[in-house]
Amino acid sequence: MSLKIQVIVAVVIVLALCWIANMVRKEALSIRFALSWLTVGAVVLVLDLFPGIMDYLVHLLGIELPVNMMFFFGFCFTLFLLFTLTVKVSKQEEHIKRLTQEMALLEKQVKKEK
Repeated sequence: MSLKIQVIVAVVIVLALCWIANMVRKEALSIRFALSWLTVGAVVLVLDLFPGIMDYLVHLLGIELPVNMMFFFGFCFTLFLLFTLTVKVSKQEEHIKRLTQEMALLEKQVKKEK
């Protein structure tokens, strides 16, 4: 990879990491979810700045091309995020159901007292 492309990728990653940190600061993004994005950004930045690490990992894992490894890890990360978000949605669904039931009971009690 040429030095020009490495610099462009590094600048884009640093800007993205700053944007994520700013979203956390403004409380638009939960720190819990931001940590995974910050970790991925940091790993990609390290791999961009030190391309020898990528070649070593590809050789160590027996993968033919570095791009194949990046696609595989990206796919695994996406599946991990989908699973995490599915768990979060399931918990929120149960929480909303319980709150709705409690609210209905309170409304019934208020109507009964009138």
